[in-house]
Amino acid sequence: MNNAVREYREGRDLTQGDLASHVGVTRQSINAIERGRYDPSLELALKLAAEFDCAVEDLFWLE
Repeated sequence: MNNAVREYREGRDLTQGDLASHVGVTRQSINAIERGRYDPSLELALKLAAEFDCAVEDLFWLE
């Protein structure tokens, strides 16, 4: 699965740690998502979309 989490995060001038704190996960989880090594749960994907005020489909899509 592809994602645009890094682009959205950098667009908001947030560190991985900042974003992790906002959505209740570790910095390592955000790093793994951004690198495509981990697909988030539906709950986490919804939290990320809410944090960036966008649709889940804007953040994540199938290859």
